[in-house]
Amino acid sequence: MSEINKNEQETFQYTPNDLLFLPLGGCNEIGMNLNLYGFQKKWLMVDCGITFGDQLGIEIIMPEINFIVERRKDLLGLVVTHAHEDHIGAIPYLWEKLLCPVYATPFTARILREKLKEVELVDKVSIIEIPLNGELNLDPFKINFISLTHSIPEPNALAIKTKVGTVIHTGDWKLDPEPLIGKKTDTQALKNFGDEGVLALVCDSTNVFIEGKTESEASVRKQLISLVKQYPEGRIVIACFASNVARLASCAIAAQEAGRVPVLVGRSMIRMEKAARELGYLKDLPPFLTEEESQNLDRNKIVLISTGSQGEARSALARMSSNGHPRLKLSAGDTVIFSARMIPGNEVSVKGIQEQLYDLGVTVIHADEIEGIHVSGHPAREDLKEMYSWVRPLIVVPVHGEPAHLREQARYAQALGVKKVIIPSNGSLINLTSGEPQVIAKIPHGRLALDGNVVVPLFSAQMKERAKLMATGAVFITLVLNPDEQAYGRPHVTLLGIAEETAEEATIQAIEKQIESVFDVMPPEDWYKEEVISEMIRIAARRAINELRGKKPLTMVHVVSR
Repeated sequence: MSEINKNEQETFQYTPNDLLFLPLGGCNEIGMNLNLYGFQKKWLMVDCGITFGDQLGIEIIMPEINFIVERRKDLLGLVVTHAHEDHIGAIPYLWEKLLCPVYATPFTARILREKLKEVELVDKVSIIEIPLNGELNLDPFKINFISLTHSIPEPNALAIKTKVGTVIHTGDWKLDPEPLIGKKTDTQALKNFGDEGVLALVCDSTNVFIEGKTESEASVRKQLISLVKQYPEGRIVIACFASNVARLASCAIAAQEAGRVPVLVGRSMIRMEKAARELGYLKDLPPFLTEEESQNLDRNKIVLISTGSQGEARSALARMSSNGHPRLKLSAGDTVIFSARMIPGNEVSVKGIQEQLYDLGVTVIHADEIEGIHVSGHPAREDLKEMYSWVRPLIVVPVHGEPAHLREQARYAQALGVKKVIIPSNGSLINLTSGEPQVIAKIPHGRLALDGNVVVPLFSAQMKERAKLMATGAVFITLVLNPDEQAYGRPHVTLLGIAEETAEEATIQAIEKQIESVFDVMPPEDWYKEEVISEMIRIAARRAINELRGKKPLTMVHVVSR
């Protein structure tokens, strides 16, 4: 028996021939996917993604990876299923802790290299391109890439083969008979693995509550062509996800069908279009115009394909809605089409942009209000049913979902005859061997935040202090002390986020009065104890503000002795 007992809260045992699965992100949440497979003392990482923050100045959140960093010498590589941010976004920030090769198909590799350029790592990270439907041998793992369909080029399932069984890791997927861009789902490969025998299916749970089948991307193209023609006057903006290259193409075709010219707006749009075109995915489309090239065209003759469908504060659409874009202005008579549904958690920011657009007199059309201008990239119930029938797994492991999604896919799989299910959570170390899945340990896990350009624990003392500052404000007190004469100067008090300007002076006076009371009862020997004095002043200041404002702010005291 081998033992894992480094920094875990629990010690547990396993044999070298146990096949282990450990999610560190992406379970009980949608986003931030990071998974580990362990076999014969070696580890394989699948995906390394982010989720997005919306407070404390934090925009990017990623999984904490201490478990695998401690086993870095046994990490064979990082295999990426596709190029969405929740699957590759953490690589630029965590790779230097891993120092392992990265394996990806050409489009994903191209997007990842662009991201690595931004952090000056592109020449350091070894990215090995795997052809579509290719194979990869990382002993004791043999990995087959299986082409699927999703909402980005080159999504892949991974057939991870070991001596004790095969795991199909789906990544994100849907069954689209008309994907418009890229290959169709390789159903024959999935059936072949099913015939050989699949130990476990680790499967996307996002749309498990949706009946029927997920609609094809081709249906959106038809609707967009029809919709754009209905608005012959004014500038048209279509906001969508930059990574959905098929949607970009559909927007362009809708523009052309209406006698308009497509214009790309937003850095991520331009980056995705460039990568897709270089790899041959947009070879039948003429080049898009840039913002600058569109300046002299009639407003009735262009369609702007823009970032910002989720209300991102710095997106092109956000700037246009606030009249803050340097070149593109919207006005009454223009139309904005949101060709994307609101991701849960983005409602406030999306509605905020829409309200600004309404104030400008712009017509707003949203995918949550009109059918057919957006389809999901994830499997509905009938799609899951088909996947189960092809793969015929002994075990289903639902991932990529909140707790309700995971529980429902487990229930649904059992109802369809799958013998075993196990519901993971981040940090659950699961032994899949012999078809009897069980959690053998809970691995400590957490979240990291990108704070500026530094990665820090999300719940560190630094972040807690920042949260306290946001919730209660802060007071800074500097006091000059003469211990020999038992005298002190007037405190210098600065308030931050505590009182409105008209109430600041009264608040400061209340603090000064409390500080005076500290020195009124100060024993002579304590005049030489700066730490004691600082703490007494801190408590007194918080008391004063609590009595006046009903809050106990973050309080910093600096005592200077002469």
